[in-house]
Amino acid sequence: MFVRIVKMSFNEIHIDEFLRNFHLNKERIRNFEGCRFLELYRDKTNSNIFFTYSYWNTEADLNAYRQSELFKNVWSKTKPLFNDKPEAWSVDKVVTLD
Repeated sequence: MFVRIVKMSFNEIHIDEFLRNFHLNKERIRNFEGCRFLELYRDKTNSNIFFTYSYWNTEADLNAYRQSELFKNVWSKTKPLFNDKPEAWSVDKVVTLD
């Protein structure tokens, strides 16, 4: 399994626009081939900071999504709303405790 975490920081006036776009596309992202899980988190201290957390079958699946028209459409609407450079991490899950 391939885990991707993305940190995004928005200008306060653009948060509602980001959330509308995310909610319009979240099912399509989650149902993209190879995507097994998708969550959106909001920082409790800095309410303009969000994180996406997603599981992919393989790195190739994530890369296929990143080259897709869906990603290009979502990212083209999201990128202008940032107030800081986004950060992304690809990580391996080491331990899960239920």
